[in-house]
Amino acid sequence: MTQSLRVVFAGTPEFAAAALAAIHDAGFAVPLVLTQPDRPAGRGMKLTASPVKRFAVEHGLAVAQPTSLRRAGKYPQEVADAIDLLRATPHDVMVVAAYGLILPQEVLDIPPRGAINIHASLLPRWRGAAPIHRAIEAGDAESGITLMQMDAGLDTGAMIHEGRTPIRPDDTTASLHDRLAQMGAEMIVAALRDLERDGALPATPQPDDGTTYAEKIAKHEAALDFRRPADELARQVRAFDPFPGAFGTLDGVAIKIWSAQPVDGSGEPGRIAEVSADGIVVMCGSGALKLTQLQKPGGKRLPVREFLAGSTLAKGQSFTLPDATQR
Repeated sequence: MTQSLRVVFAGTPEFAAAALAAIHDAGFAVPLVLTQPDRPAGRGMKLTASPVKRFAVEHGLAVAQPTSLRRAGKYPQEVADAIDLLRATPHDVMVVAAYGLILPQEVLDIPPRGAINIHASLLPRWRGAAPIHRAIEAGDAESGITLMQMDAGLDTGAMIHEGRTPIRPDDTTASLHDRLAQMGAEMIVAALRDLERDGALPATPQPDDGTTYAEKIAKHEAALDFRRPADELARQVRAFDPFPGAFGTLDGVAIKIWSAQPVDGSGEPGRIAEVSADGIVVMCGSGALKLTQLQKPGGKRLPVREFLAGSTLAKGQSFTLPDATQR
């Protein structure tokens, strides 16, 4: 069935592309797609289109890629042109998913029926840039999707709908991301159908209690500090898969650690207590961490058995402990 609701879409990564695909496949008109400018990527640092742009181009959707949408910045004419384009594009509602640009109130006021954000957390917990990483890192029992009526604050708008999913013991940011992306895609299509039928979507203000902020992942956070408890480090490994990838430094070489489990043990933090085909056991501030999938610089992710075939790791060696002030 062809839908009459016209949707301007704003998003950039795979999470957003899943929602755009679902909206398009459901038959809603998408007269304009906003996504971030192409970025250098890969070993050759070649300019690469975002997943959202790739989908839009493949399906003949109009695309705009402003560097910013705030007039008080470095690109006033570019911003003015983008806002003029948005005003000139007939549409009913804007859907935003992991766009990566701040939308000022001027932009949020343009869609006649407002702007709906697909946010990958159970608001008000984990407002901000890295909600999936932070939920796993913190040991949350569940995560989910919140559809939110956008305002000018940082993920502070009224909540339209919420979907929940348990965080499994083996979930990485990659696996939870994929589950939430699918959930968000299904939820936004259902919400748009409700909006088309009813003309409005009920929304509830976020509670004041339980607010936390998911700060953007900083590079220094990827370094494993074996002075911390093993269960916390195991969550860090899962939270930083696939990006930025947790690592430990051994003899000056940064070794990525992609899979690890907490085990019993006690000893000097960072010291390797056991090396076997089943895992490399490293002492922690509390317990020990069994490393089971690793990667050398320039190499591939390998199960520990294959990794050890080309490595000289030995019992008694110690991982360098990072500067505690960077934690």
